[in-house]
Amino acid sequence: MKAIETRLPGVLLLEPKVFGDARGFFLESWNRQTFAELGLNLDFVQDNHSRSSKGVLRGLHYQLNEPQGKLVRVLSGSVFDVAVDLRKSSPHFGQWVGYELSADNQRMMWIPPGFGHGFQVLSDSADFLYKTTAYYAPQWDRGVRWDDPAIGVEWQLDGAPTLSAKDQVLPLLKDAEVYP
Repeated sequence: MKAIETRLPGVLLLEPKVFGDARGFFLESWNRQTFAELGLNLDFVQDNHSRSSKGVLRGLHYQLNEPQGKLVRVLSGSVFDVAVDLRKSSPHFGQWVGYELSADNQRMMWIPPGFGHGFQVLSDSADFLYKTTAYYAPQWDRGVRWDDPAIGVEWQLDGAPTLSAKDQVLPLLKDAEVYP
Protein backbone atom coordinates (compact mmCIF):
# COMPACT_ATOMS: atom_id res chain seq x y z
CA MET A 1 0.00 0.00 0.00
CA LYS A 2 1.39 3.36 -1.00
CA ALA A 3 0.29 6.38 1.07
CA ILE A 4 0.49 9.78 -0.61
CA GLU A 5 0.29 12.80 1.66
CA THR A 6 -2.01 15.60 0.56
CA ARG A 7 -1.74 19.30 1.32
CA LEU A 8 -4.11 18.71 4.26
CA PRO A 9 -2.18 16.89 7.02
CA GLY A 10 -3.91 13.64 7.93
CA VAL A 11 -5.79 13.22 4.65
CA LEU A 12 -4.10 10.50 2.59
CA LEU A 13 -4.49 9.25 -0.95
CA LEU A 14 -3.88 5.50 -0.87
CA GLU A 15 -2.78 3.27 -3.73
CA PRO A 16 -3.10 -0.45 -3.01
CA LYS A 17 -0.92 -3.00 -4.77
CA VAL A 18 -2.98 -4.44 -7.61
CA PHE A 19 -2.14 -7.88 -8.94
CA GLY A 20 -3.69 -8.34 -12.34
CA ASP A 21 -3.57 -10.70 -15.29
CA ALA A 22 -5.87 -11.85 -18.10
CA ARG A 23 -8.37 -13.20 -15.55
CA GLY A 24 -8.83 -9.87 -13.74
CA PHE A 25 -7.19 -8.48 -10.62
CA PHE A 26 -6.78 -8.85 -6.87
CA LEU A 27 -6.12 -6.11 -4.33
CA GLU A 28 -6.17 -5.83 -0.58
CA SER A 29 -8.29 -2.82 0.36
CA TRP A 30 -8.03 -3.19 4.14
CA ASN A 31 -5.45 -4.92 6.31
CA ARG A 32 -5.08 -3.76 9.92
CA GLN A 33 -1.34 -4.54 10.00
CA THR A 34 -0.60 -2.74 6.70
CA PHE A 35 -2.51 0.34 7.80
CA ALA A 36 -0.81 0.30 11.22
CA GLU A 37 2.56 0.32 9.42
CA LEU A 38 1.34 3.51 7.71
CA GLY A 39 0.57 5.01 11.14
CA LEU A 40 -3.16 4.40 10.82
CA ASN A 41 -4.27 2.34 13.81
CA LEU A 42 -7.93 2.23 12.92
CA ASP A 43 -10.93 0.44 14.30
CA PHE A 44 -13.70 0.41 11.72
CA VAL A 45 -17.23 -0.18 12.97
CA GLN A 46 -19.43 0.27 9.89
CA ASP A 47 -19.32 -0.22 6.12
CA ASN A 48 -21.54 1.87 3.85
CA HIS A 49 -22.26 1.42 0.14
CA SER A 50 -23.99 3.98 -2.04
CA ARG A 51 -24.85 4.02 -5.73
CA SER A 52 -25.39 7.31 -7.52
CA SER A 53 -25.90 8.43 -11.09
CA LYS A 54 -23.91 10.94 -13.11
CA GLY A 55 -24.10 14.49 -11.80
CA VAL A 56 -25.11 13.52 -8.27
CA LEU A 57 -23.19 15.46 -5.64
CA ARG A 58 -23.30 14.27 -2.04
CA GLY A 59 -21.95 16.45 0.74
CA LEU A 60 -20.25 18.11 2.35
CA HIS A 61 -21.10 15.91 5.37
CA TYR A 62 -19.62 15.31 8.81
CA GLN A 63 -20.68 14.25 12.28
CA LEU A 64 -20.16 16.35 15.44
CA ASN A 65 -19.42 14.87 18.89
CA GLU A 66 -19.03 11.38 17.42
CA PRO A 67 -16.79 12.24 14.43
CA GLN A 68 -16.14 9.59 11.81
CA GLY A 69 -12.92 8.79 10.06
CA LYS A 70 -13.67 7.42 6.59
CA LEU A 71 -11.77 5.13 4.26
CA VAL A 72 -13.44 5.64 0.88
CA ARG A 73 -13.18 3.87 -2.47
CA VAL A 74 -15.08 3.39 -5.70
CA LEU A 75 -16.13 -0.10 -6.78
CA SER A 76 -17.54 0.89 -10.17
CA GLY A 77 -17.43 4.16 -12.09
CA SER A 78 -15.60 7.30 -10.98
CA VAL A 79 -16.10 10.19 -8.59
CA PHE A 80 -14.39 13.42 -7.63
CA ASP A 81 -13.88 12.96 -3.89
CA VAL A 82 -13.38 15.92 -1.55
CA ALA A 83 -12.25 16.43 2.06
CA VAL A 84 -12.55 19.80 3.86
CA ASP A 85 -10.80 20.65 7.14
CA LEU A 86 -13.55 21.72 9.57
CA ARG A 87 -11.41 22.02 12.70
CA LYS A 88 -11.64 25.69 13.77
CA SER A 89 -8.27 25.43 15.56
CA SER A 90 -6.49 24.07 12.48
CA PRO A 91 -4.26 26.33 10.36
CA HIS A 92 -5.95 24.60 7.38
CA PHE A 93 -9.52 25.36 8.49
CA GLY A 94 -11.83 25.66 5.47
CA GLN A 95 -9.25 24.28 3.01
CA TRP A 96 -10.04 21.33 0.76
CA VAL A 97 -8.42 18.62 -1.33
CA GLY A 98 -10.04 16.59 -4.07
CA TYR A 99 -9.04 13.59 -6.17
CA GLU A 100 -10.60 11.34 -8.74
CA LEU A 101 -11.27 7.90 -7.31
CA SER A 102 -12.34 5.24 -9.76
CA ALA A 103 -12.68 1.54 -10.38
CA ASP A 104 -9.88 1.96 -12.91
CA ASN A 105 -7.30 3.73 -10.73
CA GLN A 106 -8.26 1.75 -7.57
CA ARG A 107 -7.23 4.67 -5.37
CA MET A 108 -8.70 5.15 -1.91
CA MET A 109 -8.75 8.17 0.37
CA TRP A 110 -8.42 8.29 4.14
CA ILE A 111 -10.38 11.18 5.64
CA PRO A 112 -9.73 11.52 9.37
CA PRO A 113 -12.23 12.74 11.95
CA GLY A 114 -12.59 16.52 11.88
CA PHE A 115 -13.08 16.76 8.13
CA GLY A 116 -16.16 17.20 5.98
CA HIS A 117 -16.58 14.84 3.04
CA GLY A 118 -18.38 14.89 -0.27
CA PHE A 119 -18.21 13.49 -3.77
CA GLN A 120 -19.48 14.14 -7.25
CA VAL A 121 -20.21 11.30 -9.68
CA LEU A 122 -18.29 11.67 -12.95
CA SER A 123 -19.32 8.44 -14.68
CA ASP A 124 -22.80 7.27 -15.75
CA SER A 125 -23.10 5.75 -12.27
CA ALA A 126 -20.77 4.94 -9.39
CA ASP A 127 -20.75 2.48 -6.53
CA PHE A 128 -19.04 4.11 -3.55
CA LEU A 129 -17.88 2.20 -0.46
CA TYR A 130 -16.75 3.73 2.79
CA LYS A 131 -15.64 2.26 6.08
CA THR A 132 -16.19 4.44 9.16
CA THR A 133 -14.53 4.61 12.58
CA ALA A 134 -17.75 5.65 14.36
CA TYR A 135 -21.35 4.61 13.93
CA TYR A 136 -23.78 6.89 12.14
CA ALA A 137 -25.38 9.16 14.75
CA PRO A 138 -28.22 11.13 13.12
CA GLN A 139 -28.43 13.57 16.02
CA TRP A 140 -24.87 14.74 15.21
CA ASP A 141 -25.23 14.70 11.42
CA ARG A 142 -24.11 18.05 9.99
CA GLY A 143 -23.07 19.53 6.67
CA VAL A 144 -21.75 22.56 4.83
CA ARG A 145 -22.90 23.81 1.43
CA TRP A 146 -21.13 22.16 -1.47
CA ASP A 147 -20.77 25.52 -3.25
CA ASP A 148 -19.67 27.69 -0.32
CA PRO A 149 -17.38 30.36 -1.85
CA ALA A 150 -15.40 30.54 1.42
CA ILE A 151 -14.27 26.95 0.77
CA GLY A 152 -14.15 27.20 -3.03
CA VAL A 153 -14.17 23.53 -4.02
CA GLU A 154 -13.44 23.28 -7.74
CA TRP A 155 -16.02 20.63 -8.59
CA GLN A 156 -15.86 19.11 -12.07
CA LEU A 157 -19.38 20.17 -12.98
CA ASP A 158 -21.08 19.93 -16.34
CA GLY A 159 -24.28 21.77 -15.45
CA ALA A 160 -26.06 21.92 -12.11
CA PRO A 161 -25.47 18.96 -9.77
CA THR A 162 -28.26 16.71 -8.51
CA LEU A 163 -28.57 17.27 -4.74
CA SER A 164 -30.65 15.71 -1.99
CA ALA A 165 -33.25 17.90 -0.28
CA LYS A 166 -30.99 17.89 2.80
CA ASP A 167 -27.92 19.04 0.85
CA GLN A 168 -29.87 21.87 -0.79
CA VAL A 169 -30.37 23.62 2.57
CA LEU A 170 -27.02 23.07 4.29
CA PRO A 171 -25.50 26.20 5.87
CA LEU A 172 -22.46 28.12 4.72
CA LEU A 173 -19.24 27.44 6.65
CA LYS A 174 -19.56 30.75 8.54
CA ASP A 175 -22.93 29.62 9.93
CA ALA A 176 -22.16 25.93 10.47
CA GLU A 177 -21.39 24.08 13.69
CA VAL A 178 -17.83 22.85 13.29
CA TYR A 179 -15.16 21.15 15.36
CA PRO A 180 -13.16 23.15 17.94
